[in-house]
Amino acid sequence: MSDPTSVIDDLREESEELDRLVAGLSPVRWSLATPAPGWTVAHQIAHLAWTDRSALLALTDADGFHTLVEKALAAPGTFVDEGAEEGAGAPPGELLARWRAGRTALEDALRAAPPGARFPWYGPPMSAPSMATARLMETWAHGQDVADALGVVRPPTDRLRHVAWLGVRTRDFAFGVHGLTPPADPFRVELRAPSGDLWTYGPEDAAQRVTGSALDFCLLVTQRAHRTGLALRADGPDADRWLGIAQAFAGPPGSGRPPKGSAS
Repeated sequence: MSDPTSVIDDLREESEELDRLVAGLSPVRWSLATPAPGWTVAHQIAHLAWTDRSALLALTDADGFHTLVEKALAAPGTFVDEGAEEGAGAPPGELLARWRAGRTALEDALRAAPPGARFPWYGPPMSAPSMATARLMETWAHGQDVADALGVVRPPTDRLRHVAWLGVRTRDFAFGVHGLTPPADPFRVELRAPSGDLWTYGPEDAAQRVTGSALDFCLLVTQRAHRTGLALRADGPDADRWLGIAQAFAGPPGSGRPPKGSAS
C-alpha cells in the first residue's frame, strides 16, 4: 500500500459512482431514510463531505485539524451526528457542490503528499495511502446506505480490494475495541473478488480461516449487513468470533445491522 496512486484513482471512481446515484434526486428523495437510524440520504452525503474536510485539514492544516479533535473529545457521543446534521440542512444542490469541491481538494492533497509522510488523525497518524483507503471504505459503505434507501443494487467492483484489505488489517483492532485479546497467530483469508479473482491474506497453512465472497466480507466489516445470510465461512473458534465483531472503521463498536427479516 506504499504507492497511493491506485487507491486514490479508485477513491475518485467510487465517489463518482455515488455522485451519479444522487445527482438527479428530487429534494424529497434526498430526505429518504437510510438504514442508519436518524440519517437520510442527505445526512450520508453530508457526513462524507464533513469527513473529507477533516482529512483535508489533517493533510494541510495540522492546527485546524487539532481544533476538530478537541471538539470531538468534548462531545464524543454526538460529534459525528452533529456534523452530519449540520450539512444535511443545506439545500441538496449546495450540499452536492460542497461534497464535490471538498473531495476534489482532498484528492489533490493526497496526490501531493510527500512519500512516507504521516498525518494526524482521530486515532494513530496515517500515511496518504492509508488515508485514501479509509476514505474509499467510508465512501463505499455510506454509498451502500444510500443505495439501500433508494432500492438500488450496485454491481460490485474490484475496488472492494481496498475495503477487504482494510477489513483484514483491522482484525486486532476489532478484538481490542471489544475488550478481547487479539489472537496470537495470523488468519488465512480467501475471498472471491467480483472479477472472479481470488484475494488471499495470511499464511496458507493457518489454522484459523475465513473464506467466501469479497462483497459479503466487505459488507460485514463495514457492518452494512448482518453475518446471517452472508456467503462467508469461518473455520476455527477465533475466526468465528472475529466474524461476529469485525469492523473496518475506527471508533467504538458499532451496533451493526439486524438480520434480514428482523423486526429490530
